[in-house]
Amino acid sequence: MSDNVTVAFVQEYKANTELLLQQEGSRLRDKVMTSSHVGKSAAFIEQFGSATAQESTGRHEDTPILDVSQDKRWVFPTDIKWGYLIDNEDRLRALIELTSPIARAGAAAMNRKIDDMILTAIFGTNYTGENGTTSESFGTLGTGTYDVANTVGGTASSLNVAKLQSGIRKLMTANKGELMEPVYGAISSYEHDALLKEIQVVNKDYGSSAVLVDGRVKRFMGIDFTITERLNITSGDRLVPLWVKSGMHFGVWNDITAEITKRADKSFATQVYLAMTVGASRTQLGKQIRISCDDQI
Repeated sequence: MSDNVTVAFVQEYKANTELLLQQEGSRLRDKVMTSSHVGKSAAFIEQFGSATAQESTGRHEDTPILDVSQDKRWVFPTDIKWGYLIDNEDRLRALIELTSPIARAGAAAMNRKIDDMILTAIFGTNYTGENGTTSESFGTLGTGTYDVANTVGGTASSLNVAKLQSGIRKLMTANKGELMEPVYGAISSYEHDALLKEIQVVNKDYGSSAVLVDGRVKRFMGIDFTITERLNITSGDRLVPLWVKSGMHFGVWNDITAEITKRADKSFATQVYLAMTVGASRTQLGKQIRISCDDQI
């Protein structure tokens, strides 16, 4: 018998079942490119470098043959599983149906794992090359081309307007000018609180483009923000990502599937089982920016 299920041995009827505080749905999956794959790996995009046109040198000249660099981006599948056993005795003693809330808890765990994989892929090691064997790191914290350091203007700080300006500038420079697609940012409650202290965000007299809904910052400087408490912390700094949708890829070999069955080998206990096979990767450097934030944690 699963030990924690005895918590459900209630003495009074409870009309509603409440999950313990947790993030249930994926908050990032709809903010990246998604496609389906088969096989042990997938080259999800063929990439071609920039080319330079050549001026004509005269009539009847040879046709110029100019090289264009090519590359592939790879994503690899990871099997994710979750399971839980409910004894028949537990079901008889509980005055609430256990299967549904437990399945919800499992689905919430799977969706959080999706977000973790996407966040890891933004700054983690990705793979390129003909066979996906060439590794590509994001860069050393604080020194990479696409980093915004913790200290902007001489003082370490949490997220602020100056850092967002620097991040957008780096994105525009890397993307050769105007950004033609949505920009997303993942922030924690600490960065959200810091933005509410920025006068350009909360004071409309500054002509701000900030979108506040019920006191929460949803959008600023063309960045759509998602609040999550799953961002990595390195050397005391929280690493905040900005990215464009085409810069991240989420590959699906097998989406979340659920099975609720009887287990004859476990005294016919009810098993709740969830599984998925997925992977994530950057599409190319320059479509993600890393902002270091001192949240004094």
